[in-house]
Amino acid sequence: MSFYDKLKALNIELPAVSAPAAAYVMYAQTGNTIFLSGHIAKKEGKPWVGQLGKDMETEEGKQAARVVAIDLIATLQAACGGDLNRVKRIVKVMSLVNSTPDFTEQHLVTNGASELFGEIFGEQGKHARSAFGVAQIPLGACVEIELIAEVI
Repeated sequence: MSFYDKLKALNIELPAVSAPAAAYVMYAQTGNTIFLSGHIAKKEGKPWVGQLGKDMETEEGKQAARVVAIDLIATLQAACGGDLNRVKRIVKVMSLVNSTPDFTEQHLVTNGASELFGEIFGEQGKHARSAFGVAQIPLGACVEIELIAEVI
């Protein structure tokens, strides 16, 4: 089953790639490695605002991370010249979770993205990862995730 078949089976339609919100590019490639800039969680086209441990629970944060993963896949497709089949491996994911000082489930929030990468890319979706709690994310978003991938 191709990556596209898996997306279809999960009823996921990739969105248009977002434009950078500041002085950066959405992705950069060196050799066979593609670095995707951080993508923030969006809900109904606007930043998904919230802070884990204050006005958001872990499960909602996990859903937000899954939404970020879908946006990342769309950007990765663009970086691959429109062909996700060029993805050899998701190498690394870094997740920033807007959370209170006493919230300690950033890793569970980030699973929303990691699990989706596994569902779509299988063994190629298994990756190294970091998940951090931060005091704030641009535009008040609840989650921001960046990704590194190897392509052929």
